[in-house]
Amino acid sequence: MAWLEYLLPLIFLFPLGATAVIVIALRNLHDARVRSPFNARPLREPGQALRDRLDRAFGTLFLDGALGPIVTLAPLVYGMGRMLFANQQNWIEWALYGALSTLLMLVFCFLLIRDFQHIRRIKLGLACELAVGQELERLIRPEAHPYYVFHDVPTDSHTIDHVVVTPHGIFVVETRARSRPLTAGGKEINLVTVERERLRFPGWSERRALEKVHHDTRWLTEWLETQCGEAVPVRGVLALPGWEILSHASPKGLLVVSGETLSQQLSEEHLGELGDALHDRVIATLIERAAQLEETPNLRPPSV
Repeated sequence: MAWLEYLLPLIFLFPLGATAVIVIALRNLHDARVRSPFNARPLREPGQALRDRLDRAFGTLFLDGALGPIVTLAPLVYGMGRMLFANQQNWIEWALYGALSTLLMLVFCFLLIRDFQHIRRIKLGLACELAVGQELERLIRPEAHPYYVFHDVPTDSHTIDHVVVTPHGIFVVETRARSRPLTAGGKEINLVTVERERLRFPGWSERRALEKVHHDTRWLTEWLETQCGEAVPVRGVLALPGWEILSHASPKGLLVVSGETLSQQLSEEHLGELGDALHDRVIATLIERAAQLEETPNLRPPSV
C-alpha cells in the first residue's frame, strides 16, 4: 500500500510534536503581574501597560526561538523516515524536504529579528515613560521635601531594600515575603509573634530576618556618621506584608510591621530632630551611594 510509505514516517515526528506541545505550554508559565498582599488588587507601576507588552513580547520571542528548530527539523526528520520506508529513492523529493527546511529556517530567522526589534522599541518607550514618570514624581516628592525614599541602596556586600529619610530620623526598611499556611478547613493563618530575638510563625520560627535588619541598621548608622561627620538617628523596620503582627517583646531598636500603614507609622516615629543642613547632607550622600548600584551590578540582592 503506497500510502503507508507517507503515513508511517509520521511516527518519527511524534517526539518533535511532544516537544512543541511542552514549549507552547511553558509559554504562559511566566506571569510577571503581581497582586497586593493587602487587598489582592493588581499592582501597577509607571509604564505598566508597556511592561505587560514587554512580557508578551518576550513570550513571543521564547516561542519563536524554541519552536524554530523544532519546525525546521520536521521536514528533514520526515524525509529520513520516508527514506526508510520508500521502495525507491526519489532525489527530487529529498531536495524538496531540504528546501522546505531552509525556507522555514529563513522564516524563523525573520521572526526572531522582528521580535528583537519589537522588544527594542518597547524598551525605548518604557524608558521614556519611566523617565517622564520620575520627573512627574517631583511634583509630590521634590528633592527639597523633608521626606525622601531610596530603593536598593548598596552596602559593601548586598543591597538594602529601602532607606527612608524623614525630618525626625532615618529608617532602614526590609521586606520579607512568607507564605501563609492553611488550616484543615482551608483558612489562612496569618498571625506572627514577634519576640526579642526571633519571629514565631505558625509552624516555624526565624532569626535571620531580624539579624539582617540589625546588621543593615548598624552599617547605615556607622556609614552615615562617617560621611556626615556627626551622629544620625537610624532605626530598622521589618515589613511582613499580609501578616498580623503580635508583639510580645519587640526587638531593641527595631520595628516589625505588616506594612499596610507603613507611611503613616514612619511619619509618626520621632527618633530625633535632623537639622536642615544635616538632612540635606544625608540625602545628598545617599543619592551618591545609590548611584553606585549601576557601577557594581554584581551586588547580591537581599534574601527573601
